[in-house]
Amino acid sequence: MHQRRRLPPLNALRAFEAAARHLSFKEAANELNVSQSAVSHQVKSLEDMLGTSLFTRKVRAVELTRKGRLYYPILRAAFESIAEGTQIILEEASIAVFTLHVYSTFTIRWLLPRLARFQEAHPDIQVRLHTSQDDVNFDQDDIDAAIMIGQPVNPNLHYDYLFDCELFPVCSPLYLERHGPLHDPIELAKHPLLQVYPSAGDWHVWLETNDVRGVQPDSGLQFESYDVALSSAVQGMGIALGQQPYVEREFASGTLVEVFPSLRIPNPNRWFLACRSDKRHAVKLETFRRWLLDEAQADQALKFGGRGTSD
Repeated sequence: MHQRRRLPPLNALRAFEAAARHLSFKEAANELNVSQSAVSHQVKSLEDMLGTSLFTRKVRAVELTRKGRLYYPILRAAFESIAEGTQIILEEASIAVFTLHVYSTFTIRWLLPRLARFQEAHPDIQVRLHTSQDDVNFDQDDIDAAIMIGQPVNPNLHYDYLFDCELFPVCSPLYLERHGPLHDPIELAKHPLLQVYPSAGDWHVWLETNDVRGVQPDSGLQFESYDVALSSAVQGMGIALGQQPYVEREFASGTLVEVFPSLRIPNPNRWFLACRSDKRHAVKLETFRRWLLDEAQADQALKFGGRGTSD
């Protein structure tokens, strides 16, 4: 005779999972369309049943206790499995939705021209793009995977290496005709530099690596993305920093040229496909991973260092 499972009430589990994901009873209440006091009551009833505190309550915030941090990922995975199973039942064609977080510039300049090939080869997987200049928070955001530039530092994530890139100043030929050629990087101090503020460190890395002093890239025009900064450079507004794979179209058309071709430097950050380690073997993710790695390998404009994965 099977022993009856001892499960807490579903509403209490939903309230805790939402509050833990948002670290806010108020945001959990908004998501669940109930009052904040109802969320608080449900969480308290769950704590009473378990005989332990799941949150440390502060004046304007809540934090998970040690046992709360242990319980949350278990419930999160359970609710995600229920949601995925429900979606399969509801959708007649059983199309799997793959949610990908990706920078807007990478989307526009590299991914979108290739994505139609993936959809044609895999009509049973619908790619849903979340574009942003910020990195994803896998603990809070409903994302399957992210294409990112950085370092594999999160021990809870699995990283697939995609490619390396270099940093190099670029401008339009028209800009050089108007202002004359640049012979030494120190001359950049006299020109407007186009800065991408979410990646503000890139200009500083290039200047420091080439031992250029007295140039302040943060004093120039500020843009939210590489796409806008490079488009502004095409229009002759100043000198931008380029990197692969963002500038191949402009180099091919001649609308951008490299200012100091001999002073390229490796970007210390590398490109990865990242996902939660416990989700790495999902069929839709494995399918997209294989396709993305093949596309990156086939792009001769990209640079490759040591390939591999990291958990």
